[in-house]
Amino acid sequence: MLGKESLGLRLDYNVQRALGRGAIVGIGSVLGYLLVVVLTTPALPPAAAINAAFQINSPIIAGMGVGVGMQMFLSTYSKGLGCRLDVRRKAFGGNSGGTAMSSFFSFFSLVPLGCCGTMLYVLSLLPSFVGVGLSGALIQYSQPLAFLGLAIIFGFNAVTIYKLRKERASFKQKSNVI
Repeated sequence: MLGKESLGLRLDYNVQRALGRGAIVGIGSVLGYLLVVVLTTPALPPAAAINAAFQINSPIIAGMGVGVGMQMFLSTYSKGLGCRLDVRRKAFGGNSGGTAMSSFFSFFSLVPLGCCGTMLYVLSLLPSFVGVGLSGALIQYSQPLAFLGLAIIFGFNAVTIYKLRKERASFKQKSNVI
């Protein structure tokens, strides 16, 4: 039987640690999303609320988990390499904003199913903050706006990957000179 080393799948400690943290944070963000669905849906049993959330928002739920986990992987990996990425804080903040935006708007699509009843209260307050026209547009286009939040998450991940590659190339070039 072939081991991981003979297949070329041996991962160094930094990659293993980064993958572990990324997986934990990604799964944690999905569990946090589902916890909010369950807590804001007192009219349905938890299993029914979770089932409805997955039926309507499974791409958003999975995308948030992967995107946030990927950002944690990149952040941990870059720290382990000793990179001084200035974009790390900005990307993490952008991912937090993208995640909040995706989850906030994805909850709107669950309201007609009986899920997230607490969101009805938020929706009733929305016109007083942003006006009737804008709140109607936000509700009408909640799904595309949730996907826009995912695009923000993955956009910041792409910027982080670009900066990390640039930093690694600079580091390799400096080590070849010495």
